[in-house]
Amino acid sequence: MTSGSLFRSEEMCLAQIFLQVETAYSCIAELGELGLVQFRDLNENVNAFQRKYVNEVRRCETMERIINFLEREIQGDQIFMADCEQNVPQAPLPREIIDIESALEKLENELVEVNQNQQTLKTNFVELNELKHLLKKTQEFFEKEVSVPEDMFNEDTTALLELRSTPAAVAAGKLGFVAGVINRERMVTFERLLWRACRGNVYIKQSDLDAEDPVSNQGAKKNAFIIFFQGEQLKNKILKICDGFHASVYPCPENANERREMLSGLNTRIEDLNLVLNQTDSHRKRMLQDVAGSLSKWSIKVQKMKAVYHTLNMCNIDVTQQCLIAETWCPVSNMDQIKKALSQGTERAGSPVAPIVTIVNTKMSPPTFNRTNKFTVGFQNIVDAYGVGTYREMNPTPYTIITFPFLFAVMFGDCGHGFVMLGFALWMVINEKSLMKNKGSNEIWDTFFGGRYIILSMSIFSIYTGFIYNDCFSKALNIFGSSWHVKPMFLNGTWNFYAVENNALLQLDPAVPGVFSGNPYPFGIDPIWNIASNKLTFLNSYKMKMSVILGIIQMVFGVIVGLCNHVYFRRPLNIILQFIPEMIFICCLFGYLVFMIIYKWCQYNVLTSQGAPSILIHFINMFLFNYSDTTNAPLYIHQQQVQSFLVIFALIAVPWMLLIKPFILRHNHIKSQQMLQRRQATSGTEEIEVDDLHTNHSSSSNHGDDHEGEFDFGDIFVHQCIHTIEYCLGCISNTASYLRLWALSLAHAQLSEVLWTMVMDAGLNTSSWGGLIGVFIIFAAFAVLTIAILLIMEGLSAFLHALRLHWVEFQNKFYSGTGYKFSPFSFESILSGETE
Repeated sequence: MTSGSLFRSEEMCLAQIFLQVETAYSCIAELGELGLVQFRDLNENVNAFQRKYVNEVRRCETMERIINFLEREIQGDQIFMADCEQNVPQAPLPREIIDIESALEKLENELVEVNQNQQTLKTNFVELNELKHLLKKTQEFFEKEVSVPEDMFNEDTTALLELRSTPAAVAAGKLGFVAGVINRERMVTFERLLWRACRGNVYIKQSDLDAEDPVSNQGAKKNAFIIFFQGEQLKNKILKICDGFHASVYPCPENANERREMLSGLNTRIEDLNLVLNQTDSHRKRMLQDVAGSLSKWSIKVQKMKAVYHTLNMCNIDVTQQCLIAETWCPVSNMDQIKKALSQGTERAGSPVAPIVTIVNTKMSPPTFNRTNKFTVGFQNIVDAYGVGTYREMNPTPYTIITFPFLFAVMFGDCGHGFVMLGFALWMVINEKSLMKNKGSNEIWDTFFGGRYIILSMSIFSIYTGFIYNDCFSKALNIFGSSWHVKPMFLNGTWNFYAVENNALLQLDPAVPGVFSGNPYPFGIDPIWNIASNKLTFLNSYKMKMSVILGIIQMVFGVIVGLCNHVYFRRPLNIILQFIPEMIFICCLFGYLVFMIIYKWCQYNVLTSQGAPSILIHFINMFLFNYSDTTNAPLYIHQQQVQSFLVIFALIAVPWMLLIKPFILRHNHIKSQQMLQRRQATSGTEEIEVDDLHTNHSSSSNHGDDHEGEFDFGDIFVHQCIHTIEYCLGCISNTASYLRLWALSLAHAQLSEVLWTMVMDAGLNTSSWGGLIGVFIIFAAFAVLTIAILLIMEGLSAFLHALRLHWVEFQNKFYSGTGYKFSPFSFESILSGETE
């Protein structure tokens, strides 16, 4: 890691890599394993189907399709598929593609053939089972009808039911029948259509039948039916209706003996077919089990192959068709590793010619690359959500790691809630390897898991601020003993239970002698304030002033960080005409406000704070130059002179920031143009590089980026006006915006107190046995409401407000966020799905 890379993006360079066609694949594969090179597409105007390696990409896509097909089949049979996270294979050489491709095609053809045969066998098995059950139902129907007395049937019916075997049975008027199977949900419509189409000249008998669907391998609800009719015309009509309803019609003998013989033959065929089905299924499972062991490796190899060929399609080919030219963005600090990877790729390909790497000077803006690890990546994502940093400008992430969880904790300060959040964060951190396997299953869970280290930091800071506020589930912790003493009417010494319980309104007044011991509470707020009637007034004043101090300190720090950008990019005009007036303006006004708050805390202690002057009135009168208010005593001597000087000095900073810079830029531009004209006159040349003579001048952006190109004084002046107005008004609005620290802290504390009073007090104040049992139910409700409202809802609210304070109030002082992210060619990112 280079010096300064922690606080600003990595230094990048544009490199041209010349590769032999034979070694290009292996070299790019090694760069993919390294993951530190971003390739530029040199064939943007070339159609994707006209690039050199389009056929190889198609072959890889075909292999991906086969792998996905095999994976679905393996998952469908619930066969364990081994992964290779510990031993990830390298990208295969081009000559290995043929072996993988032929193996996958062979497996696909065999599996498709086995599936088709199995499907055919299952269909035959279902049809034979349906015919078997149909014969049984038909036999049961005829036997049931035989048991009916003969005198209930006429000649035609007795011939149909085989009650007689006389020559009249084959007479022309004999009834025929059609037997088959139909889906149960179509049976009602089927019967209605038959009745209407045949005008009631049919007789239908049906029965439930349990069958199996050969496609889904699940039970299907079907009905077996027998339709009796008379005449060939009705038979043809019935068969057409059966065909329209997709009903399966099976041949059913009229003679009982023939039906028994047919049923016996069907049982034998079903047994044989069942044996063949079991053998086919066993063969298919053995085939899939053999594939499951190596399918993961094949998938990784094919993805890497496809990524390499996609990258090769971004390179140029020289006219000799023997050399590939690639342009890449690379971190300067990793050039040795990149060259080593290229050498390894050359050795793997077996070529003696090493690739040539050349650094190219360019005016293109490089990508922004900020190194991260699993702890800092969450904070870097917070910053990048506002905008990817401009190349080499200061990176807010190192500061955000501290300030973001701290400002969150100022709004969320409760050590009890902090410990609950800490337990959840530690569980995710400790079990991150096992939980990583479930990544992608749920978007909300992925968000929490991705920010596990942010939650860990926020919980630790919340515990700290909770002890500062002395707040644990809305209750104070009396660790060191109170520093407040009782009045003489009570017992001597510190506050005791008798004194507390006999004071309906416990008013803490530091101005009363003998009540306060004079020794402050060692850490945080004295616990006696938790039961004082004026607790809210005291905490409001404390948290409001604390919020203003924290906000102004962070804003001033943001302006100072902007100075680092001006120094690094060598912008002296921005230092003199932007940074200095900005610091004068904010320090003279709002820095002085912080001074007054701290001075009042130091000068007017708790024993004399009753008659202390109002800071707010002093600050308002400072702008109005009103010093005749006798009701508000001055804080110190010569206050009028100091405040008048600060206001005037702050007002001077406004035109300093607004007017001087545009006119200096205009003067530099005119001077460079005159110098250019003199050189043209003396040399007689018509083309001279203007960039050598033109002085870079600043644009009107908030951060003073150099503006190159055609000079427009009006545009420069307008943008400088916008920046000045935005900064001056922003200092006021941003300071007021930090009061959200006070507001949300107060809201969180009051919600916690209300929840404890309305839920837990009801169970803890009950002395009966019912209350003892009910306290468990009440505690469960208290825990659920605490997690749902105070941890999730309030936590999310504090998170969003802390995010807003960093984006708007802090980062806009120095961070432009107009860059684009460094996206290296990395197999790790491709396999994890982070990049397509």
